[in-house]
Amino acid sequence: MTRIKVINPNTALAMTESIGRCARAVASSSTEIIAVSPRMGPESIESHYDEALAVPGVLAEIAAGERDGVDAYVIACFGDPGLDAARELASGPVIGVAEAAMHAATLVGRGFSVVTTLSRTAGRAWDLAHRYGFAAACRGVHACEIPVLGLEDPAARATVTELCVSAVERDGSDSVVLGCAGMASFCAEVSRATGVPVIDGVSVATRLAESLVALGLRTGKRGEYARPRPKRYSGLLRDFTT
Repeated sequence: MTRIKVINPNTALAMTESIGRCARAVASSSTEIIAVSPRMGPESIESHYDEALAVPGVLAEIAAGERDGVDAYVIACFGDPGLDAARELASGPVIGVAEAAMHAATLVGRGFSVVTTLSRTAGRAWDLAHRYGFAAACRGVHACEIPVLGLEDPAARATVTELCVSAVERDGSDSVVLGCAGMASFCAEVSRATGVPVIDGVSVATRLAESLVALGLRTGKRGEYARPRPKRYSGLLRDFTT
């Protein structure tokens, strides 16, 4: 059995449960999905400050997964917080949902639109599109101005759907990438409304992680993603000593 740990980097347990359901809905019957939130960190991630303070909790979950024999990991936040550091710690694949979603979007069309939460997070989405090599394919990043935890409000689904329809028309996009793991359950409704593929990074990252494990592909450890060099950490980070 393949074991995939899906880490919601915030501490909102209701969102973690929703993310876990979406991952299990697409996973193979032979895959165990372990959906978790860190024990420490912000309740939602909506700024660079939030993202920075979420990373230690993510890394603690990666370290625990290594002790427990987890095969692969999904970081279920569209900022892909701590992705490089997680790959240093993990022996198996670590997939960020933004990277996975953007990859998938380029396989089903020439251009995609990202629909995210708050406008202050749009810069991060553009940063990742450039880093992953998809900036030319990303035709726009649009904010619904709903906070992450506000996505649990039933009215949020209609607002996000309307914005997705508008984004496709404005950008001339072939697909929509949902720019928050909290939108994972919106796919079917948004796809019906827009008439284009709607991509949830949680689902794509889960299936991609399964595929890499099945292919026997693990995180390369020769260079940059080698284990961190041993050293002491102090204060609140003393438990992170390697």
